[in-house]
Amino acid sequence: MGFELEPIPRVKGLDKETFVREYLRPKRPVILEDFANGWPALEKWDMDFIRSVAGDHIVPLYDNSKVDYSKKVNEPIAEMKMSDYIDILESGPTELRIFLYNIFKYVPELCDDFTAPEWAPRVLKSFPMMFFGGEGSNVFLHYDIDMSHVFHTNFVGEKKAILFDHKYKKELYKIPFAVHNVEDIDIDNPDFEKWPALANVKGLEAHLGHGDTLFMPSGWWHYMKYLTPSFSLSLRALDSRFSSKLKGLYNVAVMRQIDNVARKIGGQDWIDYKDRWAIRRAESTL
Repeated sequence: MGFELEPIPRVKGLDKETFVREYLRPKRPVILEDFANGWPALEKWDMDFIRSVAGDHIVPLYDNSKVDYSKKVNEPIAEMKMSDYIDILESGPTELRIFLYNIFKYVPELCDDFTAPEWAPRVLKSFPMMFFGGEGSNVFLHYDIDMSHVFHTNFVGEKKAILFDHKYKKELYKIPFAVHNVEDIDIDNPDFEKWPALANVKGLEAHLGHGDTLFMPSGWWHYMKYLTPSFSLSLRALDSRFSSKLKGLYNVAVMRQIDNVARKIGGQDWIDYKDRWAIRRAESTL
């Protein structure tokens, strides 16, 4: 038995007033089927195209490894040429993925291939990020550290997204001084006996295909599973709420730095201590 999940609604033809009223202000996730309409990227961007424009660039790679106290947050496990990585993606299932990669620093002309609709909140055009993954790879459950809204547009393949409201942070066994939860939890097949607080969590689910854009409001937890080789583009927009901006600033400038220093001093003991802390907080909700 898994989480109780409802499908994320699919919409198109929104105007700004409707988007703000129905989704942005109440912070409700939604799949925007026509967000990327008219983008040259929808027609041009595939694996062969990325190989042709960025194949020689060295890219950072991640897998499903657990947190290593000797490494900083989001430190890659390896690097290789983009063309070699795409070859791996196309050869079969792999855990290797590219996470939060700004390809546009190296191929800036790609920025001409997309733009946000007029009704969308102002996106940070200077901070577009791309994500690549092979069949079977996944992005661990987390929420975005800067507390931005995210418009996540999928290309080429298919992926599954599971989202949880930020109000469930304790029940999800959130790790202190981090934006992820206890890594032993299997989001696809949760063990409610081992992690009983999870039974009180309800979430949302979506399957994203080519051209689908998932709106993830500030603070929402998300887990991504690549069903086929795929890549996506995320555009970010700052939450207008002062509390969210302040929380994002604290997360980046203070919380992450505290955690990095504590890792150096405490090593694995710090990681284990945070796990026990997360478990105590989750069990306090029962």
